[in-house]
Amino acid sequence: MTFATWITFLFAACVIAISPGSGAVLSMSHGLNYGVKKTSGTIFGLQAGLLMILAIAGAGVGSILMASEMAFRVVKTIGALYLIYLGINQWRARVEVVKEEETTMPAQAVLPSLRKRFLIGFLTNATNPKGIIFMVAVLPQFISHEAPLLPQLLILGATMCTVDLIVMHSYALAASSMQRYFSDPRWLKGQNRFFGGILMAIGTALFFVKRSPAN
Repeated sequence: MTFATWITFLFAACVIAISPGSGAVLSMSHGLNYGVKKTSGTIFGLQAGLLMILAIAGAGVGSILMASEMAFRVVKTIGALYLIYLGINQWRARVEVVKEEETTMPAQAVLPSLRKRFLIGFLTNATNPKGIIFMVAVLPQFISHEAPLLPQLLILGATMCTVDLIVMHSYALAASSMQRYFSDPRWLKGQNRFFGGILMAIGTALFFVKRSPAN
């Protein structure tokens, strides 16, 4: 892999990461609810899912999704239903008002465990068929068939995850900076419904994603 190829991939990775999607929505939602530090667990889960997609695409398994209508429909349905499930959970998330003696503290969303936050992030990316198909379509453009595959995949994976970590933490930081504006339980419940609605909309939109015709 030449330096020019890597720079081109770096630019592509930046565009992909910045583009709004379920990962960005999840990072902003958790950043607003739990703060940047606790959202890191979610974001590392997103990276694990991203690496799994990269491995699938690099191994050529992802091409099955482009060639098989049934395989594509199964993965698409799982991904869509999972995002809708996340959206419903976000919509219905409980809000607690912490009271200390006679002082009412700002409203806080109930914090899931680190394991659950990581798993939510992982499944959000791992069940996204658009991500797999995008990798299958784009990844080969940056891989030299004259060089060993594994080192190239490691470089591309490290590059993509580094970029995504920075971007997702930036989304979470931007959202968490608005926490003080959502101290009212009604506002916090409203933002839960806003982000939950977006996740459900993205999940519903996945049902309409078409498989690229096999060549």
